Amino acid sequence: QVQLVESGGGLVQAGGSLRLSCVVSGSISSINAMGWYRQAPEKQRELVATITAGLSITYSASVKGRFTINRDNTKNTVYLQMNSLKPEDAAVYYCHDEIYGYWGQGTQVTVSS
Repeated sequence: QVQLVESGGGLVQAGGSLRLSCVVSGSISSINAMGWYRQAPEKQRELVATITAGLSITYSASVKGRFTINRDNTKNTVYLQMNSLKPEDAAVYYCHDEIYGYWGQGTQVTVSS
């Protein structure tokens, strides 16, 4: 059984920072491409950032320059450092295994203006 468990969400003021973590456990390779997605109320889930096994990274235009994705394969963990947060960044953030399609349960990020 594979599990993706996110943590690190919370309430932050606009301009603040948060660091999300996603720990992958179970019978899954730690070298998979991983992604962070988010879903705001009444909106579709959208891609935030991805990182491949070879550390190739992509960002959505809305977060580029403010968010940083990285991974620690020794800990089977993917991180999302979010800086200069804006109210429009508020959403539930999900971790996703890009190869096998597993999702985490999500972590709520709230940004106050």
